[in-house]
Amino acid sequence: MKIAIIQSSLSWENPKTNRNHFEEKINSISEKVDLIVFPEMFSTGFTMSPEVVAETMDGETVLWLQSLAKAQKTAITGSLVIKENDNFYNRLVFVFPSGEIQFYDKRHLFTLAGEDKVYTSGKQKLIVDYLGWKICPLICYDLRFPVFARNNEEYDALLYVANWPKVRIQAWDILLKARSVENLCYTVGVNRVGFDGNNLEYNGHSQTVDFLGNYMLEPQESDAIFIVELNKEKLLETRNRLGFLKDKDIFELKS
Repeated sequence: MKIAIIQSSLSWENPKTNRNHFEEKINSISEKVDLIVFPEMFSTGFTMSPEVVAETMDGETVLWLQSLAKAQKTAITGSLVIKENDNFYNRLVFVFPSGEIQFYDKRHLFTLAGEDKVYTSGKQKLIVDYLGWKICPLICYDLRFPVFARNNEEYDALLYVANWPKVRIQAWDILLKARSVENLCYTVGVNRVGFDGNNLEYNGHSQTVDFLGNYMLEPQESDAIFIVELNKEKLLETRNRLGFLKDKDIFELKS
């Protein structure tokens, strides 16, 4: 599976500008890819004012994603602010080439920024079946919570979209590798660059780590598109040879 990682700066609370920006990025991709990944809250930046920017699942940004996925004949994913039943969600949408959508609402809300005060936490883990791959998409702060990410579903790849700031980027690098090693899976981390509306700096470090903790794409800091290709045959051969997942602990989440 070939993945295009779009690491970019974001225009603060400006969905139209961000849509135009990402469409230009996508149109610049010269090779066929199977999946395009945007950062967390790609249409607005990591805002704590959801009432200003929230959309619905039949709003402009979701319809734009569906149109792009169909036109490009590829899946597209990233998170955005969604309002549903009077609640706001930091929602990752996975849009298939057909326009079909599956979604995941961020479970671990970032209390340090007050995300838990304005957004509603998701409860359900999502495993996406796509092109023979099982993908587990998660969002930013979820990275710090290995129990929820535990590979009980025999997924092949973890996908983290984020707005992870420069000041704590070392934790991002360490934990992405840890998730790969402990779950014997590929891990793809997609972060943003630039400054947000709170003058917080982001230096990217989007990367891809294989099932043994080796970099396939080392942490990157430029505003750019990076292409990685995952090999399921190598993944399964390694899992069968090592068998570590057969010895995993089984956890039960209480809330």
